[in-house]
Amino acid sequence: MTHTPMFHQIEGLYLDKNVNMSHLKGCIMDFCREFFEINDLPIRFRPSFFPFTEPSAEIDIGCFKNKEEIRIGKGGSWLEIMGCGMVHSKVLKYCKVDSNKYQGFAFGVGVERLAMLKYGISDLRSFFDSDIKWLNNFGFTIFENIEKI
Repeated sequence: MTHTPMFHQIEGLYLDKNVNMSHLKGCIMDFCREFFEINDLPIRFRPSFFPFTEPSAEIDIGCFKNKEEIRIGKGGSWLEIMGCGMVHSKVLKYCKVDSNKYQGFAFGVGVERLAMLKYGISDLRSFFDSDIKWLNNFGFTIFENIEKI
């Protein structure tokens, strides 16, 4: 219900002069609060390991969860939603970017995971059933400008 052998991931990369972890944190916090439409969404960064970033972190959002439901924003539980970190200097080196001048941050997040949390979808398989009623229920209409046949 919650896992498949494939997933879709969005990755972000930002490089510039004078980029630091606070820029990454601000970007992630702004995104999460806008996406979930919760201005005071609790967000925490936990140290982690990813081979292309250093330091690396996993992002958790505050929630309430029990066996029947997950409610984002309130409650005493945490839910991991993505990984991130500062781009490792060796990655910059292999890309021919001067790590003495430039630094960057990166993140990766699963599209289905975010959609499941935002729309309260409990079964991941629903995304792959091609059920038009299900798609219409959540407003996932991609052909709005095409005349109905």
